[in-house]
Amino acid sequence: MALQLTVADDVRTLAPEFHHIAIEAYGLVNAASTEGTSALLDEAAGRLAARLDGRAPHEDPHMVAWRAAYTAFGAKPNRTRNSAEALAKRALADGGLPRINTLVDVYNAISVAHLIPVGGEDLDHIKGGMRLVRATGAEDFVTVASGERTVEHPDAGEVVWCDDEGVTCRRWNWRQGTRTRLTDTSTNALFLLEGMGDRAGLETAGAELAELLEKFSPGARLTVHPAV
Repeated sequence: MALQLTVADDVRTLAPEFHHIAIEAYGLVNAASTEGTSALLDEAAGRLAARLDGRAPHEDPHMVAWRAAYTAFGAKPNRTRNSAEALAKRALADGGLPRINTLVDVYNAISVAHLIPVGGEDLDHIKGGMRLVRATGAEDFVTVASGERTVEHPDAGEVVWCDDEGVTCRRWNWRQGTRTRLTDTSTNALFLLEGMGDRAGLETAGAELAELLEKFSPGARLTVHPAV
């Protein structure tokens, strides 16, 4: 892997069942949402509804495990939901899932269909390697508030993804920073699929994501790294 990913020992101790799959992708084509990606999101919502069979997203066993991990580092799962649970709630609501751009639509569809947190980072904006750590509270997190760029700081002990420049995603996968998010000009990306437990379904979801990336970006060069 050109980009090094590491998980700190204290995060492993906090959540020993945590696993992730990384997909490196080069030569992608991103653009505005299309009828194809919109249909993909609608299909994902249908697959989610079938999986839940009338239950709320937080009642799914995988979401129960994620809530336990969030609670372990001091987050309140009802207020700061993991990204998969938050997307699932939107998918089942009247407004449905947002349409953002091709790449984000594709990985959001995988997240919802498999009920797995999935994120995408622009590799050209990552500084150094990426690390999943427990924050000191001094790290910078660049975001937008009231339409203006602002810098926040995570809570001490909060689980965050970061690189050499600062935090890229707060509270594990709750809120992505603006610096590394995928935009219409992104061509190289890292996709992270995160799960709790061996039965999270990361391999199946990762294979489907890779297939969709190849479909929407013919000629892209992909490497799917095994779960660790």
